[in-house]
Amino acid sequence: MLRKIFKIALFVGAVAPLLLSAWFSFEFYLPHRTSPQEIFFFVEPGKSVQNIAQNLKEKGIIKKRWPFLFGYKFFFFSKSLKAGEYVFHLPLSTKNILNLLTEGKVHLYSLTIPEGLTRKEIASHLESLHFVDKEDFLEVSSRTKIISSMDLGASNLEGYLFPETYHFPKGISSTKIASTIVSQFKSVFTDEWKKRADEINMTIREVVILASLIEKETSITEEKKLVSTVFHNRLRIGMKLDCDPTIIYALKELGNFKGRLLKKDLKFKSPYNTYRIRGLPPGPICNPGRNSLEAALYPTKEKYIYFVSKNDGSHIFSRTFKEHQRAVIKYQKR
Repeated sequence: MLRKIFKIALFVGAVAPLLLSAWFSFEFYLPHRTSPQEIFFFVEPGKSVQNIAQNLKEKGIIKKRWPFLFGYKFFFFSKSLKAGEYVFHLPLSTKNILNLLTEGKVHLYSLTIPEGLTRKEIASHLESLHFVDKEDFLEVSSRTKIISSMDLGASNLEGYLFPETYHFPKGISSTKIASTIVSQFKSVFTDEWKKRADEINMTIREVVILASLIEKETSITEEKKLVSTVFHNRLRIGMKLDCDPTIIYALKELGNFKGRLLKKDLKFKSPYNTYRIRGLPPGPICNPGRNSLEAALYPTKEKYIYFVSKNDGSHIFSRTFKEHQRAVIKYQKR
C-alpha cells in the first residue's frame, strides 16, 4: 500500500509541474478570448507592480492577476514598468502587455506646428491641444541656453521653434517640447547652410530673421526666393525693407493690432518698423519653415526691388519703381 501511495506521489510530483507549466503558458503566452477593442491605460509614476496588475484587471485588459505577477517576477524582474499612457489593442497576451510596459512603448500624440506662427501663437496652440500650459511654455521658451551655440543674441526662442509634425506622449513637459523642436531646427540648419550663411556675409540669426520675413510675406513656395531677392537687393543698396508683417508683429506683441494695418501704423515707433528703420528688424517675427530658410540663403539673381500683392495670395515683382507703380495701379488701386 505504501509502495502504491509512493508511486502515486511520484507521479503527481512529476506531472503536476508539467500541468502547472502548461497552465501558466496558456495564461501567459496566449491572448485572452475577447472581442477586438482599443483600451487606453495610464500608469502613474511610483505605482507598484501589484497595483498596476489590479488596475489592468479592473480595466479588462488582463483576466487574472497571477499570470501577470508571476510572469513579471520570472521574466521581467530586471526591468521596471514605465509610467505613461498606453494603448492596448486587445486581444493581447500577458507577455505582450508586459513587453509594452517594460519597454515604455507609450502612446504618442501627433502635434503639427504650422509654419509662420509666433512663439506666443505656438504656446496658445499647444494649450488648445492640451499638451502644456501656455504660460509655462512661454516661460520655457524665453530661455536661450539651448540655442546659444548658434545665436548668442537671442532673447528667446522666437525663430527657432521649427515648424514640423512631432509625436509626443501624454504629460510631456514644456521643456521637452521646446528641446525637441529646437533640436529639429539644429538638424535642419546643416553645416552646408552655415557655410552658405558665411558666403553671403550673414549670421545664422540674420538668416533666421530674414527667413521669418519671407515666411510672413508669402505662402507660395515658388515665390519665396523672389521675395528673398527683393530683400537682399534692398539690404545691399541700403533701402528700407518696408515689410508690413514686421509692424504687425510689433503691434501684436503689445496687444495693439486691430486685425488690419492702418496708414498711421506705418509711423509706429518700434525697432521692428521696417518703414522707419533700415536693415533687418532686431529679431525674428515668426518661426519660419525649411523653404523660407532656404530662400533666405539662396535668393535668385534677379534685380527685383519691389513686389505687390495680386490679392489672390501671389505677387507681382518689379525691377523699377515705374514698373511697380503700374502693378500697384493694376492690382491695388483698382
